[in-house]
Amino acid sequence: MKMDCVFCKIVKGEIPSNVLFEDEQVLVIMDVNPNVDGHALIIPKKHYTDYLELDSDIINHVFEVAKKMGPRIMEKLNAKALTLLMNYGDSQQVKHFHMHVLPNFGPNKSKAKKTSEEIYNILKD
Repeated sequence: MKMDCVFCKIVKGEIPSNVLFEDEQVLVIMDVNPNVDGHALIIPKKHYTDYLELDSDIINHVFEVAKKMGPRIMEKLNAKALTLLMNYGDSQQVKHFHMHVLPNFGPNKSKAKKTSEEIYNILKD
């Protein structure tokens, strides 16, 4: 854990979040500043600065969680497609590895229209 890392603070419960899934290795939370409705983040509980620090076990686990959560989010929100995204370097705003899960609703429907709380209430079941 890194003391000044916002995701480490979320993992420790110091900052509240809308958790969609949790196991011993990762959290899946709603993004607080979503690009689209259903924008979620898969965050390892252990601090890794970026994807270059990940070992094979955590990489595989993150993708296994993405394989479960992606279709679930798509189904509940009637999304037509899905993007999995990892930023690196200057484009990585939070220096704790995380994978974005971004539903795609088709042309002209890409902006978030509902609050994170509204979407969380749809997805949390």
